[in-house]
Amino acid sequence: MRATYRIRQLLAALTARVSEVDLAEVDAHLTPDARSLFRRMPSDGQAHALRVMRDLKHAGHTHPSLLAAALLHDAGKSAARITPLTRSMFVVLRRVAPRPLARWPAVGWRKPFAVLRDHPRTGAEWARAAGCDELAASLIARHQERLSDPVTREEDRLLKLLQDFDERN
Repeated sequence: MRATYRIRQLLAALTARVSEVDLAEVDAHLTPDARSLFRRMPSDGQAHALRVMRDLKHAGHTHPSLLAAALLHDAGKSAARITPLTRSMFVVLRRVAPRPLARWPAVGWRKPFAVLRDHPRTGAEWARAAGCDELAASLIARHQERLSDPVTREEDRLLKLLQDFDERN
C-alpha cells in the first residue's frame, strides 16, 4: 500500500491545480497574512491542504482552528524546494538513519531534508506570525506527533482528526 500511496502522491503533485474559486474558499478560513502564507506553498501543497480541509468539512467538522490548521499544516515545507525524489528519500532516511537525519543542519544538499523534518515547528511559527490562533498553531506544530490512546483532551481530538484526514489525502 505504501508504494501505491507514493505513486498516487506523485501523480497528484504533477497534476495539481488551484483555481481562483479554490483560493476564495481558502480566504474564508484564514487571516490576510495567513492567506499569503498559504499562497507561498507550492500548488501541490495547496491542493493537498484544500483536500484535507474539504474532507473535514464534508465530514461535518467546522472548528475554525482545525480548518485553518488543515490549510497550513504543511506550510513549513515551503522553506525549501521539495521534489518528489527528495520526499521519497526523506521517507527512506527516516527509517534507516533517523539519528543522523535528526542532527542535519538546514544547509547545502541537506536543507530540504532538514526542512521536511522541521516543517511542523516552522509552519506553526509562521502561522502564529500570520495571525492564526494558538490552537491552530499547536495543531500544525503537532500534526506529525504520535498520540497515545485514549484521546481525551479537545486539542488532541482535533489533532487526531487532522492526522486522520491528512493521512487520507
